Parts: sequence; structure tokens; C-alpha cells
Amino acid sequence: MARRADTATKSRIVEAAWQLFYEKGFDHTSVEEIVARSGTSKGSFYHYFESKDALLGSLAYLFDEKYAELEKQIDPAAGSMELLLWLNRELFSMIETSIDLDLLGGLYSTQLVTKGQRELMDRNREYYRLLRRIVAAGQEKGELTAELTAGEIVRLYAMCERAMLYDWCLSQGEYSLRDQAALVMPRLLQGIKGEKSL
Repeated sequence: MARRADTATKSRIVEAAWQLFYEKGFDHTSVEEIVARSGTSKGSFYHYFESKDALLGSLAYLFDEKYAELEKQIDPAAGSMELLLWLNRELFSMIETSIDLDLLGGLYSTQLVTKGQRELMDRNREYYRLLRRIVAAGQEKGELTAELTAGEIVRLYAMCERAMLYDWCLSQGEYSLRDQAALVMPRLLQGIKGEKSL
């Protein structure tokens, strides 16, 4: 029970921080404002994060929370390709409407130079676990190719998403991330269809 409360407290802090970063910008958001918005304490904040800067690495955690929320909404009758496209659309909608573009770009740039653990690449994240389950089920049903392993398909999917996010950051958000993904992702995923999908 204590672990669940710990996770809930950390989630509230992360969610409040990223809302404030989006509304006010990173530099104009104080720890005090994050604590007030999250309904926690400074002690709780510093229990999870050594500083406001440490919150930048929590974006992967925020994404995983979104995936955990989306997993509860999955239609068991939906095909694997439909689910992959739906997850992409929902995540990109969340990013486009609630993640500051400069912070996202900053996070991606820090992940390039970080030594040791890189949160976005952690294969134990909810993101990767959910994708592996969807892909493995799709392969079992013949909806996705068996010529690649589930891990290889998940890697390709994640690579496509990262490439789109990187381009969106480079373009300074001059186009709709969600709309662009709706054009690009179905074409990219054509190569992983199985015999039953053809």
C-alpha cells in the first residue's frame, strides 16, 4: 500500500510540474509552484527529485503514465495494427497539447550525451512492455509479420516515433505532430503486416 501511495505522490509531482512547464515555461516555474499544484510538500518533492532540473528526465515517466492509462481503454477486439496507430495518435496528441516543445527538444538532446541510463531507452518502461504485448499478440494472430521478432518490430516502431518527434522539434512545431503521424505511421507500418492483414 505504501508503494502505491509513493507512486501516486511522484505522479502528482511529475504531472503538476509538466503542466506548469507547458503553461509558464521551465525557467518561470518554481519548486514552490510545483508543490502547490501537486498538493504535496517540499519534503516529498526532494524525496523524489534532487532539483527542478531532475524533473526533465521524468518525461519518460509521464509518457508511461499515459500508456498505462491508455492500456485500460484498449478494445480487446481491435487488431494489432489498429492499436499501434491508436497509441501513437493518443501519445502524440498529448505531447502536442501539453508538453513544451523546447523542453522536449532539450530532453532529446540530453539523451544523446547522457552516460549511463537513458530513461527514454529503458526497455523495462511501460511503453516497451505494452508494445511488446500488442506486437506478440498480433504475430500470434498472423496480423503482423513473423519474419521479424517482436523485439525487432517494437524497436522499429519506437525508432519511427522518435524520428517523428525529433523532426517536429527541429521544425519548431510548425506542423501538427498528430496529423503528420496520421499520414506517416500507416505507411511505415505497412512493412510489418502479416499474412492475415494483406
